[in-house]
Amino acid sequence: ALETRPYNQGSRLTAFEIMEEKMPNGSLICDGMAASFMKNKGCDAVIVGADRVCANGDTANKIGTYNLSIIAKAHNVPFYVASPFTTLDVNLQNGDQIQIEERPPKELLDTSRAPKDMPCWNPAFDVTPATFIKGIITERGVIHNQGG
Repeated sequence: ALETRPYNQGSRLTAFEIMEEKMPNGSLICDGMAASFMKNKGCDAVIVGADRVCANGDTANKIGTYNLSIIAKAHNVPFYVASPFTTLDVNLQNGDQIQIEERPPKELLDTSRAPKDMPCWNPAFDVTPATFIKGIITERGVIHNQGG
């Protein structure tokens, strides 16, 4: 589980779920450790959530998901998105049509020790292209991506 900065949802929520469900080999790591973890410890698969899935399979999720998909691809680790079927939006052809929310810089600055007047860019989400996604897991089954 990645810690998921700046609010640490991964260390608060995902880590709790891993422990609660007694998932084997679950580990909490800092966001920047994913590549080293995959290289040195190994990883069977990456599973992330999604707030929206486009008709072509592009997905929007918490910022950093796109980075993680690139790292997974570089290490030949399958990358899956788990989300309710209701997040599929066939009205959006691809991720370029998703408007990404930008959060106030204060939210990031207040959770760090950076100078308060430091310029800051704070998008809440990013878009992962379908080419990095092996499949989308829903309550109705897995939608496999032949190109992912």
